[in-house]
Amino acid sequence: MPHPRIGFACQYRHPARDLSASELKTIESSFNPRTTTLRWMDGVEPQVARDRLVDIVVHNLEAQLRLIAYVAELPPTLRMLRLSSDLLPFYSHEKVRGFYLDRMIQSLLEERFAAIGLSARAADVRLSFHPGQYCVLGSDKPTVVENSIAEFEYHADMIRMMGYGRRFQDFKCNVHIAGRLGSEGVRSVWSRLSEVARNCITFENEEKTYGVDDCLQLADLAPVVLDIHHCWINENDYIAPDAQRVERIIDSWRGVRPTMHYSQPPERLQDLGFDAEHKLEMEALLKVVSKRDLYGHSARMWNRWTNDYALKFLDRFDIMLEAKDKNLAALAFHEHFVSTLSERDRSNSIVQPLGSIEQKHPGTCG
Repeated sequence: MPHPRIGFACQYRHPARDLSASELKTIESSFNPRTTTLRWMDGVEPQVARDRLVDIVVHNLEAQLRLIAYVAELPPTLRMLRLSSDLLPFYSHEKVRGFYLDRMIQSLLEERFAAIGLSARAADVRLSFHPGQYCVLGSDKPTVVENSIAEFEYHADMIRMMGYGRRFQDFKCNVHIAGRLGSEGVRSVWSRLSEVARNCITFENEEKTYGVDDCLQLADLAPVVLDIHHCWINENDYIAPDAQRVERIIDSWRGVRPTMHYSQPPERLQDLGFDAEHKLEMEALLKVVSKRDLYGHSARMWNRWTNDYALKFLDRFDIMLEAKDKNLAALAFHEHFVSTLSERDRSNSIVQPLGSIEQKHPGTCG
């Protein structure tokens, strides 16, 4: 059975938060993607826009290689990473599509993405994507559906160039069920997705409309990603790790180790009297805040009761953390995980205490 993993999403944060903003930007920018705007590109000469886009693309792909190299130095339990969706700005936009069809650019992309895939596989880093909120496969508007398919296939192209998408769930590309048509809308466009897209797509429950039960309606097509924070908000309660629906979610992965998502509401709840040691009860919360106040992500995983609850899933799920402090939140959560282990398990080479890995932050000033 594969060992458990704890991952973070898209961006690198340096641990020395007392550095100046400019110092942090200098360090972190080499790991994080850049972008531009269509307005800027429309306002300059075509060659200037093209040169700028080449510069951004090269930077972004090199940044992902550096980020994977950082993750590769962490213990195996922490070798999971969600790549940014913003690596190739406006890839699916009709105004920019010609740039990415250029032979030289295609050659560049294939070479750099292949290197990213090789690097991740060599270090056994589990990778994923999560297309944004504008990828609405279940829309009742044909134009939105066409744009959403193009956006998802953009991710499928990156996955293919990295050498993934060749078999079921060798790479996870996660979307929410969204749009007026919901799961039936997704089912109606399923045959239009490429083989790579169908091999990699997963469906995640969200906090408002389409919950766990809606995702399970598509379990015959693709795996379900359980988001325990979204589920808690949607259902006003915590789903039990041994619930029958959790078993059905695991079955939807067809033998591949499932990934789940985990986040917490913002730390400002502590100012309202909700402390880090106790269970966050929805009934009590809704007396002082709205559900919308609970949607946002915290900087770190501050509530220890919820952390212990999440760790009850780790024996069967990998956990992708969604937190503003990114890798720093993952390091702290991993340290909490290690603290819960027996002395025998703690000495296992797969899980190491934070003290043995805290120096593996590149780019330290001084």
